[in-house]
Amino acid sequence: MSDSENECFDKRLKIVLLGDCLTGKTSIATRYTQDNFWKEYKKTMGVDFYLKRIILRGQMNVVLQIWDVSGICLGSSMLENYIYGAQGIILVYDITNYISFENLEDWLLTINRSCLHSGKSPSHLALVGNKVDLEHVRAVSEERHVKFAADHNMSNHFISAKTGECMSVCFQRVAAELVGLKLTTAEKEQQQQVVTANIECEPCPKVASVQNSPRSPICSLQ
Repeated sequence: MSDSENECFDKRLKIVLLGDCLTGKTSIATRYTQDNFWKEYKKTMGVDFYLKRIILRGQMNVVLQIWDVSGICLGSSMLENYIYGAQGIILVYDITNYISFENLEDWLLTINRSCLHSGKSPSHLALVGNKVDLEHVRAVSEERHVKFAADHNMSNHFISAKTGECMSVCFQRVAAELVGLKLTTAEKEQQQQVVTANIECEPCPKVASVQNSPRSPICSLQ
């Protein structure tokens, strides 16, 4: 078979999503692969699988096999089986939940233990802070996020499964790293989804006699 014929075949990459429950891993997977966002919480039991076919550099066909692993699997004997053979691992936390960020250390320990047992390490680790649509209640600073990623040699990303913000460029960057490509600025901008959000306004609470300081409604970006 010629090289040109080989290039027509899809390259398959296994990418595993890990992190605590309620961090939005399933929402990330469904938003990216199906462009859907379910408001109702659906608990993952064990692991669910998703596929997404993408094209890198206009010519490289790549199929992402996304493994959405339940947050309750931390400490389970099955977790190492789910991680085995992954080219990329995405660690997800909720930027409004500091504990989900702290627990990433436990997930990393599990990844390292799995690598020791199998003798194989993932080619790329990525840190994802989800729910940036809730920036006004952020509990984890960007500085802590960036430092954690740098300390553990991970790429770092901020996304919103609800709005789709930065979703495509996150997965495109991970996939590109795994096949030895580096996305150009133009390619990143092309994948960047324009985000629209509703502005929900709540009236200010009444405050006793504030002089010369008229107040406008407090608006939060949802």
